[in-house]
Order: sequence, then C-alpha cells, then structure tokens
Amino acid sequence: MKALIQRVKRASVTIDGELYSQIGHGILVFVGVEKTDEYINADKLVDKIVNLRIFEDNEGKMNLSLKDVNGEILLVSQFTLCGDCKKGTRPSFDKSAPLDKALDLYEYFVKKVKDTEIKTKTGKFRAMMDVELVNDGPVTFFIEK
Repeated sequence: MKALIQRVKRASVTIDGELYSQIGHGILVFVGVEKTDEYINADKLVDKIVNLRIFEDNEGKMNLSLKDVNGEILLVSQFTLCGDCKKGTRPSFDKSAPLDKALDLYEYFVKKVKDTEIKTKTGKFRAMMDVELVNDGPVTFFIEK
C-alpha cells in the first residue's frame, strides 16, 4: 500500500459540487492499493501513519503524532498513486489492485484508522472528487508498506 500524507490546517472533499467531508487541523492521506497488498500492509501503514511524529512540539521540533495533537484525518482513495511513470509518457496502472480487492483493503484501512479513535473522515471510493487543502508547512511524506 502507498500513502501520500500531507499535514494540513484544513482539508475537504467535494463531490458533484456538494461538500462531502472536511477536517480541520490534522492530516490528509491519499491511499493507493497494489495487487500484492494484503491486510498486514494496511495494518502496518495505519500504525505508521497514526504514530508518525510530524507535528511540532513547544520547541518547534517534529516530535508529536496525530494522536498527541488531537488532530483529524481525511482518507482519500487514489489508485493513481500506484501508477508507474518509468517508461514513456503514459502511466501504467498494471500494479494497481483490481477493483474488488482495492475496495476491500481501503475499507479495511478506514476501519483500522477509525479503531484508533482519531476523528476520521473519508472521500468516496471511485468518485471524481475535488480535494482542497491548506498544507501546513508544507509538510508532505510518501510511505509504502
């Protein structure tokens, strides 16, 4: 699984011109699922994300996690994270998980995040979404598990 994590002051998802979900201070996470991914990949990724110390402490050092700052999380499925741009100019999505597997692992991932009791919002799987954010920093990380 792949995740693009952005520390945000706020973020939202709009679908067909209607606000679908939004968060305040926290992180926006784009999640991609590959063919070879299993539940253990989701478990490891959730653990890494919710405990990642990317928020500043009183001394200005990245030393606090999402849990420590009582932050929110917005999860958005994004299969294009699994795109391969190494050859040519058109991305290949051969590594992307088939629809049923991607949906299953994404929903499992969302449930595992919610189980951490962090305030969690999501986008809508397979929907065309407008995602808006105010990146805090900017602070952005890419994680693969």
